[in-house]
Amino acid sequence: MTFMFKDRSQAGHLLAQRLEEYAGRDEVVVLALPRGGVPVGYEVARTLGVELDILIVRKLGVPGHPELAMGAIASGGASYLNKNVIQYEHVSREALDMVYNSETLELKRRERLYRGRRAATPVAGRVVIIVDDGIATGATIYAAVKALRMKRPEKIVVAVPVAPKLAANRVLSVADDFECVHTASAFQSVGQFYDRFDQLSDEEVHEFLGKATRLRHPESA
Repeated sequence: MTFMFKDRSQAGHLLAQRLEEYAGRDEVVVLALPRGGVPVGYEVARTLGVELDILIVRKLGVPGHPELAMGAIASGGASYLNKNVIQYEHVSREALDMVYNSETLELKRRERLYRGRRAATPVAGRVVIIVDDGIATGATIYAAVKALRMKRPEKIVVAVPVAPKLAANRVLSVADDFECVHTASAFQSVGQFYDRFDQLSDEEVHEFLGKATRLRHPESA
């Protein structure tokens, strides 16, 4: 089998080549989706010389049908609710609040684990590049963009190494731009396009963020 990418770092390097117009611009920030998107995002941010942070997204599942999203929350207090799903599924305000509060606690736990005491990077008025290691259905990225839009960035770019051809249209329905190294017609999973596709640990995510901070602020090392 011939793989498209050796690993996530190589994929990030190739992806960065498609994003050269954003290099060295202070208003640009890369937000990587943990865990798999972090090494890709790190390489993109390092190559472009821009800031790196994470965008943690938690789906708000319908009670009793958790696989069905009625919204999403994301880092920095961004949120998105799908009112059509909430009404169709007859989700009460109490049930919605319960799911929202539960997922908010989990999101904050993960933010503390990955980011420590460092506050989320401001995105209002900035160009935000959302990076993941690939798109399968597009649901997570779709929710991430919808939630992030509430924070009023100037522009949202979704950038991934690989995605099915049909995913591009869904992403572009909410994002301002979409960059992808390889769009595939035969698509089973993101991992099929990588030679190495190991699961990242929480510690590795934390290490990547630390390296990115030291690159931009050597005095803090």
